[in-house]
Amino acid sequence: MNNRRVLVTGSSKGIGKAIALALAKSGFNITLHCRSDIESAYQTQQQIAELGSTPEILQFDVSDRAAAQAVLQQDVDNNGCFYGVVCNAGITRDNAFPAMPAEDWDMVLRTNLDGFYNILQPLVMPMVQARKGGRIISITSVSGILGNRGQVNYAASKAGLIGASKSMALELAKRKITVNCVAPGLIETDMVSELPTTELAKLIPLRRMGRVEEVAATVNFLMSDAAAYITRQVIAVDGGLS
Repeated sequence: MNNRRVLVTGSSKGIGKAIALALAKSGFNITLHCRSDIESAYQTQQQIAELGSTPEILQFDVSDRAAAQAVLQQDVDNNGCFYGVVCNAGITRDNAFPAMPAEDWDMVLRTNLDGFYNILQPLVMPMVQARKGGRIISITSVSGILGNRGQVNYAASKAGLIGASKSMALELAKRKITVNCVAPGLIETDMVSELPTTELAKLIPLRRMGRVEEVAATVNFLMSDAAAYITRQVIAVDGGLS
């Protein structure tokens, strides 16, 4: 264990869980996060405990600014600043734009994009003040690069994350805090379980869906010392789709 604390939001299952497990295997001191699926978070916690450490679980809605600030501020007061933050929590509410309810637009933007602010605003200054460098990684999407039918809200939120991350990278570079994005394509998760994956795979140059472990490996590299000279980048893990 290297005692470098890393928060992974939305880490009870799927890509977030794979990221948390990969980072734990690399020796990082993981803090898990969930909104409502606490049972899955406990399962992830147990899996990491089997690797030699028992991660803390923080439970709150990333779209709730007051709740996020209160929980994160208390955690920093109790345990010190985070070395790394992976902004992974996100939702979809897909629909053709003319039929998209206002609440679906608002919820996706509040969770995926406002969540970036709600998570990082309480955490960045403690990272800066610690003078130990750091890593911030946003999980965006190929939709934020290419756009996608039925995902105007989701694509807008993920493209916004890219712009915000690139700007923050400029602000924090002199503090040796790198800020990057990882943009998954079609990955085998619950989020795509109801899609026609066999047909979709034909659109991907590598002719298959991605695995959560492949996204996690990219994040693991960016969190490592080997990636100290990489910042302000968007790395697509999409089988050549973009």
